[in-house]
Order: sequence, then structure tokens, then C-alpha cells
Amino acid sequence: MKAELLKRLFRAIASEDEEAVDKLACLIIQNERQKGHNLLADQLENISKQNQKPKTAYSTGSKTSERATFQQLSELPTSKRFNTPLVTAIPREKLQHHMVLPEDTEKRFQRIEQEYVARDRLAHYGLRYRQKVLLYGVPGCGKTMGAERLAWNTGLPLIKVRFDAMVSSFLGETASNLRTVFETASQSPCLLFLDECDSIAKSREDSQEVGEIKRVVNTFLQVLDEYESSSSLLVAATNLDGSLDTALWRRFDDVIEVPKPGEEELKLILKQTLSAIEVGTINWPLIIKQINGFSAAQVVKAGQAAAKRAILDREELVIQEHLEDAITEVRII
Repeated sequence: MKAELLKRLFRAIASEDEEAVDKLACLIIQNERQKGHNLLADQLENISKQNQKPKTAYSTGSKTSERATFQQLSELPTSKRFNTPLVTAIPREKLQHHMVLPEDTEKRFQRIEQEYVARDRLAHYGLRYRQKVLLYGVPGCGKTMGAERLAWNTGLPLIKVRFDAMVSSFLGETASNLRTVFETASQSPCLLFLDECDSIAKSREDSQEVGEIKRVVNTFLQVLDEYESSSSLLVAATNLDGSLDTALWRRFDDVIEVPKPGEEELKLILKQTLSAIEVGTINWPLIIKQINGFSAAQVVKAGQAAAKRAILDREELVIQEHLEDAITEVRII
């Protein structure tokens, strides 16, 4: 464990700051999991859950209770025409937050989390934490999980914009829905997640796009400029970074590419996926060679398929054959 993390943990304990202790415990568990110490991470997580006290509030600048925050978020206005919710609130227990990333990418995620925790100290010096983040990369590389991980490590409730309800064929309605979501989300601490944001942020220079889409992009740029909160995060994600309007990039405080996993990450993701079942003798160099170029999602799918076959075969032991067959199936899909 890094010395600085230990110092922060002991300071939090000494000051009886339960919120800080919980957040640091999450960081420690995450660090151990990234090192491949899955058993230790699971044990620490179980201990942490057992010792957690019921909480009525967490520090988000306004001291808003988690229950009250979710209640407010659940009351977000619906689409006026179709009366459908414009966002979905994701329960904390459903957040996937165990990520395996290259060191440079991991540091950038940690920087966002650290700045959020220290937002009050930064504000004291006239500095603002990284509040608006854009994640981009190929499908299956972990952008959605990245948003969920940020929500988990900051303690913020995650609300995901529903573009199926947001985007309307009626003139001006999409822009109106967009403003409604941003205005309401800014009233309560949360992580506002715009997945596949390219649906409302396509380049205005594209001659094939109609005028309404260009007006929506203009509105999106405006609400991004106007969005200010002392205790929230906004995370947007896209697979189509090449089609985004060029003016969008500078609206974000940080732009992070979530890449495909390298050899080291491939092995860690696969071992993490198989951590709940016994694994026999595996030719890891050969397996890593076979999954080279896979996205993180494909690696997880292959690992899960191998584990299922081992269980169905009543062997409950993953062997080389299980993995190779699963990899072949995933590659065909």
C-alpha cells in the first residue's frame, strides 16, 4: 500500500471522518484488486460491509442525505409529450467498479477521484476540481464501467440519461428535454452520465445532418458551459469520437481514452473473471496470445463461458480446453 494512502487513512481515522474512511477503504480494496490480490480484496470488502453503520447523510457539500438525493432524482420531470422518464437512477449495489486499466489511464481516473475528495481544499485556493469528463474508445473497453467506478469511489448516486426518451422528432423538444435534465440534475449532488453522447453531439459541419440536430448540438454546448455544481460530476462517453463536434472537446475538464487492454491487463481481467472457480494448469502465454486484441468485455465473456462449461461438465475446474473453446466462440461472435 502506498505511504500517502496510509497517511490519509490514519488522518481520517484520527479525525473520526467516517465518510473519508469509507472512501479510502474503497481505494485500498481497488488497489489490491488491480494487483491481482482478489481474495484479499474480497475479504477487505466483506469486512468493510460488516462494519458499515447505517448512514443518514454523506458529505457532498450540501450534506444532502443519500435517500433524499435519490428521492429528488426520481422526481426528475418526464418527457412532456410521452410522459416517459428522461433518466434512470442506477442503485449503488449494481455499480460495477472493479476496473483493470493501463497505469497511465488508471492514474487519470484516480486524479479525478482525488480532486473530487479534495474539492473544498481546491476551492479555498480558487481552483475547481475536474467536474466534466469525456470518455472515448472502442466498444467494450470499459467506458460505462468507468462512469460507474467514478460514482462508486466518490459516493455519488449515478443517473443515466435515457436518450430514447430524450431525443424527439418534434421541433425543439429534444433541446427542451436536455435543458430539463441538466437543470434538475444540478440541484442535487450526483454523477450525470451521458452514454453514447454522440447522438446529440454530432459535428455541425456534417452536411447530412438536418437543422434540428444542429440546434440540439448548440443547446448541448450551452448547457455544458452553464453546468456548474460544487459537488457533482458529469461524465459523457462515446465510441464515435471522430464524429463529435469539434467545439465539444474543450467543454470538458478532462478527456480520457479508455483503451483496449494490453497483455498484462488481459491476464488480470481473465484471472479476475475466473477468481470464483478453481483454475487448473493453464498455458497463459498461449491464452494471452489468442485473446490479443480483445476488448475487456470480450475477455470477460470468454472467461465466463469457460467457467460455465467447467461447472456444467461437473468438473468445476477450468482447464486449457475450456478457455480455448470459449475464446474461439467469442472471436466468431
